[in-house]
Amino acid sequence: MPYLDEQTFNLYARDVGTQLTPNATQKTTLIVAGCYVIVIAILWHVPVLSWIIYPFKLLTVGFHEMSHAIAGILTCATIHSVELDPDEGGETRMSGGIPWITLPAGYLGSSFIGAALIACGFDTNASKIACIVLGVFFIFTLWWARKNWLTWILILGMSGLIVLFWLVADSVALRYFILFVGVMSDLYVLWDVIDDTIARKVNSSDASAFARVCGCFPSQVWGVIWLIVAFVYFAAGIIVGLVAFKVLISSSLGSIVLTDEIFQESTSEQESAAAHFLPAPGSSGAMTSVPLPGVLLMIVTTLSWKLLL
Repeated sequence: MPYLDEQTFNLYARDVGTQLTPNATQKTTLIVAGCYVIVIAILWHVPVLSWIIYPFKLLTVGFHEMSHAIAGILTCATIHSVELDPDEGGETRMSGGIPWITLPAGYLGSSFIGAALIACGFDTNASKIACIVLGVFFIFTLWWARKNWLTWILILGMSGLIVLFWLVADSVALRYFILFVGVMSDLYVLWDVIDDTIARKVNSSDASAFARVCGCFPSQVWGVIWLIVAFVYFAAGIIVGLVAFKVLISSSLGSIVLTDEIFQESTSEQESAAAHFLPAPGSSGAMTSVPLPGVLLMIVTTLSWKLLL
């Protein structure tokens, strides 16, 4: 799609190959994401080592249950509770709504969340915005799961990690944390769908319930469909991350434009931009901005205390 450069008034054509070609910073992000996939796959299936990622497993279950709840709200359902249990399971209790929307929303919603976080993991400032959205997500989760102690421990722990990584190296560490959570969320969907619907049939699974409601296909077929959608979301998250966070760099001689290429911001440029966008306390940009991590922590703590009372 052609676009007009406002400064030089030259018309450039954005070719797909240039858009999807990663530069050095993006290659690093892709390599880190690939390492996440390998490490998570190993830790997930080794009984003793799986405890290392246990909190993140629960977080992905929380994404799943909250997706059910959000779909319920959008279809006029009444949400009674959201619960997580230590066995990496969860339950969303609601009345009303539209089952053929709320039932698949768990897997499809959590895979969409994962894809969005993966895309945001390509840019530090986008990761900060993602954390704010996660903060809102956490508040709603605490409201619906206010009687579930495991949810409280999980969310308070994750909130602490977000604040910690926000404060490290002008929030660059936050980008890789968001990327990890996104990869974890999408892998959870892929493995859980395969385990519950394709490799074996679980009568209490979302796919089984959806098959009973629709009656069109057995649960295994719906599992395959959801698996394909999850793969598409995963790929879309990477593609959006490659395309969305790029800047135009053009070299010119006088009034003649010689070349124009589109690259992602370098790591140093991301650090400089992050230092002035919602900066961490003590950073160079914090003098002219409110230290948002401290404010978020105070809000979460205050709301948690009020909900406990």
